[in-house]
Amino acid sequence: VQLQAYGGGLVQPGGSLRLSCAASGRIFSINDMGWYRQAPGKQRELVATITSSGTTNYRDSVKGRFTISRDNAKNTVYLQMNSLKPEDTAVYYCNADLFAYGLPLLSYWGQGTQVTVSS
Repeated sequence: VQLQAYGGGLVQPGGSLRLSCAASGRIFSINDMGWYRQAPGKQRELVATITSSGTTNYRDSVKGRFTISRDNAKNTVYLQMNSLKPEDTAVYYCNADLFAYGLPLLSYWGQGTQVTVSS
C-alpha cells in the first residue's frame, strides 16, 4: 500500500492551494483519512480528518479556510486551502487508516509535500 501526496508549492499570503493524496495497492477498505503538517522545529499536528461517511474535523486555526474531502471510488483525499497564511507553512502529510487484504487495520502515511506561504 502506498499513499502519494502532491499539490504543494509556494504561494503568496491570501492565496490557495489544493493538495491531493491517492492510496494505491491491495486495499480492501479505508476508514478515516486525514492531513497533518509539520513545521520546522515543531511537532507534527493534525490539520483535518474525514471519515468514510464524510464526517469532518478540523484544527481551530484552519476552520473556515481549509476544506477536506474525499473520493471513495478513487481512494483519494483532498485538502483545499484558501486564505493561506505564513503560519500554514509546513510539510503536509496525508494519512489513511485502512485494511489491506490479509492485514489488520493499519495507519499509513504519505511522503509529505511542502507548502510555503510567503511574499
